[in-house]
Amino acid sequence: MSEAINRGLARALERDPRVMVMGQDVGTLGGVFRVTEGLQRRFGSERVVDTTLAESGIIGTAIGLAIRGYRPVCEIQFDGFVYPAFNQIVSQVSKLRARTLGQVGAPVVIRIPAGGGIGAVEHHSESNEAYFAHTAGLRVVSCATPDDAYWMIQEAIDSDDPVVFFEPKRLYWRKGTISGEHADPFGPKVVRTGDAATIITYGGALAVAVRAAEELDAAGYRCEVIDLRSLAPIDYRPLLASARKTSRVVIVHEAHTIGGLGGEIAARIAEECFYSLEAPVLRVGAYNLPYPPARLENEFLPDPGRVIDAVTRSLNW
Repeated sequence: MSEAINRGLARALERDPRVMVMGQDVGTLGGVFRVTEGLQRRFGSERVVDTTLAESGIIGTAIGLAIRGYRPVCEIQFDGFVYPAFNQIVSQVSKLRARTLGQVGAPVVIRIPAGGGIGAVEHHSESNEAYFAHTAGLRVVSCATPDDAYWMIQEAIDSDDPVVFFEPKRLYWRKGTISGEHADPFGPKVVRTGDAATIITYGGALAVAVRAAEELDAAGYRCEVIDLRSLAPIDYRPLLASARKTSRVVIVHEAHTIGGLGGEIAARIAEECFYSLEAPVLRVGAYNLPYPPARLENEFLPDPGRVIDAVTRSLNW
């Protein structure tokens, strides 16, 4: 997946001279996860820019570049390092287009390696998507396959709205093919069909949900799995259609369940599908604790067993 993002960035840099990549160590080093490796040698240091160690400065500079007509792609080295730039993102980038009545756009992409699963510590393993999905004016997306990563990063760069682009760190080394075309990179994707229950997920939790669904197959319960891809805004039509079909819904994400996106999705499904549901919408997420030491993260994050338990409780309601 890291190579797919690299290729997507390269294609965007080739197609549009206004596109820039900027962030800490993105040039000479090629990024901590080597996602931008080789891009500075290929496109030069004026388009692939190593910045100072100041996240607010990275985003602030990107705002100025966007106002002048550029399309900057910023890398935040780890999810927990985005907070120094939080004010720039939620108070400035998100509001620029509305504040100017559409006269000034903010085509800024903010790439954030997110989530756990790599044995890192707290500020390197967070799932903070709900902060940004709560902010009107931001588009928030999360890729989970190399194919989606390749096409979604290009779609994000082409967007005239600011995009917070979450890249699950645990999936950087996931293998896969890149398709020749991608009709709707940001729409919900039905990964597998079924009628026993609907599992809604995204990002690093997709692989967990699929593994759980495969294990449930052996028990005779074929579950439908949907990858959201776009976390803000959410196209609810496929989710509601699936909920009405299966009558049972489980939402899975790495973030805490308290205040997480799962609660918002559950509320919307309950409102729209009340008479179709045979059980309450259930959520599976991380425990409401600070991120633990690496040796405990497997106990902290959702695993297939916890997803299977939630689906089983829903089926037996």
